[in-house]
Amino acid sequence: QVQLIESGGGTVQAGGSLRLSCTASGRTFSSYSMGWFRQAPGNDREFVASINWSGSSTNYADFVKGRFTISRDNSKNTVYLQMNSLKSEDTAVYYCAAVFVLDATIVKHRSSPDDYDYWGQGTQVTVSS
Repeated sequence: QVQLIESGGGTVQAGGSLRLSCTASGRTFSSYSMGWFRQAPGNDREFVASINWSGSSTNYADFVKGRFTISRDNSKNTVYLQMNSLKSEDTAVYYCAAVFVLDATIVKHRSSPDDYDYWGQGTQVTVSS
């Protein structure tokens, strides 16, 4: 069982930056690939970024490439999402998610919410124009 707690959300002006953090409980954080998703009112939950267990491989949705960076610190059981050049359309609740890695030699990025086993409670990001 993994518990995920997000933090770092808030309100920022367009063009500004925020860094989200997601801290996991337990001692096996490095056994999980991690993802960030977001959900705006009336919309489905959508993929933002993912990172493999070691942090050596990342994947991004096209709409955040060049603006957002996902990273992790396994010694702190934490995954981050650095968000720069924020736009009003980035306004949403942001969730982190974890999926257990069966084979650490295979890098497989998952972008469907159905692929993830554990979810945080979400943190609100509001970008004002």
